[in-house]
Amino acid sequence: MPMSSLRLLGLALILARGSDALKVAIAGAAGRTGRLVVAEALQRQYEVVALVRSPRAARKVLPTDDENLTVQKVDLGAASTDELREAVSGADAAIWCASGFSDASNPLNRLRGLFTVKFRPEEYIEVAGLTRFGEAMATAPGVAEGGPQLVMCSAAAVTRPSWDDAKKEALAGCADIPIVRLNPLGILDVKAQGERELRGSGCRYTIIRPTGLNDKWPAGRPVLTQGDVAVGRICRADVAHLLTAMLAEAGAVGKTVEATALSGYPKPRSYGAALDRCVADADADGPQLDEEIVAARYALMQQLLPGEPSSVAIMSVTHITPHGRPRDDH
Repeated sequence: MPMSSLRLLGLALILARGSDALKVAIAGAAGRTGRLVVAEALQRQYEVVALVRSPRAARKVLPTDDENLTVQKVDLGAASTDELREAVSGADAAIWCASGFSDASNPLNRLRGLFTVKFRPEEYIEVAGLTRFGEAMATAPGVAEGGPQLVMCSAAAVTRPSWDDAKKEALAGCADIPIVRLNPLGILDVKAQGERELRGSGCRYTIIRPTGLNDKWPAGRPVLTQGDVAVGRICRADVAHLLTAMLAEAGAVGKTVEATALSGYPKPRSYGAALDRCVADADADGPQLDEEIVAARYALMQQLLPGEPSSVAIMSVTHITPHGRPRDDH
């Protein structure tokens, strides 16, 4: 079935249930990003199940007086697949924006997360917990057809530490930056492993990799790309909008995309056209693009950093098909 038909099918299914009937489970709903995802989903009149570790703490940051919001206690790092399946039973889809320490309000929980990342990464919530959550969504009763079952918020740059030296030198504008050089506690590697586990979990997924989260960054238009060469900043509100918008995009299924934002530009009515230009993940490691395509997208993305020279000339940008392959007519 053509991608445009799949997108229309996903939208039709949502509309058929009614604008307020889409039920979304949000993992990590009380975090700095999660609470904005909750607000975005409620604004769209979705029914929201906020999955949180501490309902008491969550009620301080979530609009619990909204009749479309239910707060449910779930320890995403410890719950079994069966327990998670029960927690999301009846949900049409889910959004994962949970983090083991960056969003933890409790200092003790943050320390525990840091310890796990460093010494037991396989047990980290964004690996073990995400894997079980994906498995639960794959077989949960009531999950809607058409769009992604699970939209994951990951991070740009997760593959860059594993690039070889030649690629890091050629794409220095996005590889020779502090987060990649330092890779604190190996967190980028851990997030990349979480992505791999999700891809193999069996659920229909979409992975969004936002660039640097900055709450002071002005809102704008999310821009999607692939190749892990995205640079710049994006505010959490724009990330929340993008994650929630993916629920209605059948063309997002099975794809991993990076996102940054152009401040001052309006958001698109649909991300369908941008997603149609993105390739599906080839395997557990994500999308595979020709290196010349990656270089061209890198050169383009570097223009979003005013004052930084591009080390790679913009090559054949106008001679690339929507699916990332060079045209034959140049």
